[in-house]
Amino acid sequence: MPSPLFRSGAAATLRAGSRPGNFGDNGDMEPHDHPRRILLAVTGLSPQVVTETFYWLAVQRRPMFMPTEIRLITTAEGADRARLELLHPDSGRFHRLRRDYELPRVHFKEDGIHVIEDSDGRPLTDIRGPADNTSAADCITAIVRELTQDDDCALHVSIAGGRKTMGYYLGYALSLYGRAQDRLSHVLVNAPYESHPEFFYPTPRSRVIHSLADGRPFDTRDAQVTVADIPFVRLRDGLNGDLLTGQASFSSVVAEAQRAVPPVRLILDPAARTVVAGGEQVVLSPRRFALYWMLAERALRGRPGIHWSEPEVAAELLAYYRSLVGEHSAEYERAESAFGRGLDGGNLNPDKSHINKDLERHLGRRRAAPYLIATTGQIPGTRYRRIGLTLAPDAIEVGGPTRRDASGSAASGSAKPFDEARHAASPRD
Repeated sequence: MPSPLFRSGAAATLRAGSRPGNFGDNGDMEPHDHPRRILLAVTGLSPQVVTETFYWLAVQRRPMFMPTEIRLITTAEGADRARLELLHPDSGRFHRLRRDYELPRVHFKEDGIHVIEDSDGRPLTDIRGPADNTSAADCITAIVRELTQDDDCALHVSIAGGRKTMGYYLGYALSLYGRAQDRLSHVLVNAPYESHPEFFYPTPRSRVIHSLADGRPFDTRDAQVTVADIPFVRLRDGLNGDLLTGQASFSSVVAEAQRAVPPVRLILDPAARTVVAGGEQVVLSPRRFALYWMLAERALRGRPGIHWSEPEVAAELLAYYRSLVGEHSAEYERAESAFGRGLDGGNLNPDKSHINKDLERHLGRRRAAPYLIATTGQIPGTRYRRIGLTLAPDAIEVGGPTRRDASGSAASGSAKPFDEARHAASPRD
């Protein structure tokens, strides 16, 4: 659903022009190979940036990037100018450009012009104060987030038009949500054509316009248009699932991206079955928490990961589970009965997968990576590989009452003495 902060007809998806040799998300697909390709631009009082960029993409660029859609983000006055100067059925320069160069149809209509609105739903005529900038930032973020949810599209984002803050917000939004197939650019036109109200693109046939300064004639056929490709850092993998699909504000998304670079720190609270990873709290079911707790304790003590075929694993895991649900609970009795028949991959792999998905959902793929249960070393003399945590011991803390370590001295950090856990992990008499 479109954000309430912008007025929009159809939902849009953008596809971007790329440099040769750059590949998209779908194998070796480049941006121009994606079935949906969108030119997304911010505009103000000079809608020429749209036709200039479109000309470069569709006529001059090799390989050609022919947009299937064009989307604009602008103010109320900018929208009026785009409608009259680009889309008017008789004099619209966008339609004239397509006819001049015999280009295919492109979905570019009034429903693709998004007008930024204030918090009360009123179209903004300009962007000046802090409240206007907040509305613009949230509108632009919502549109980019929506368009980048379609894996079959590639976006080419132009920041040449509109207020400088609009270009900044659009570039930053693409950095937050952009994928491998998306591109960011700024169009450049040589003097005296730059900013001339009668110049919209280099024409295939001679057309004379006059300098605004001294009246000298110039031929629009001689104009030169170039597009500067702007590299940007892609932060998408550091965002959690809610921010990739929800309606979060620009400032909220930026704050989340900033949190993607904290020191790696894992804290477990067995009493609450809570994992705090990178500052994010994740609550796990008792069975899954028991597995994660056991792997964290092993990593904390420099012990290897586990494999279901190792005889001590079932009893050790059962001991952690007993600490969570109680020895006389129905849950424990069922687990004890099941584990008594032995473990196999079907016991551990689903829980491993669910734990990793929970972590990625809360933290995003990039932030979750250090905390995931991973395949570790191979068991000597076998083809089996263990699973475990790869965190350094000093990055792990297991919270709860003060415990005594194996030597009997006090040590903080675990809800259960390790030697007790080890004893409990042995088969019961």
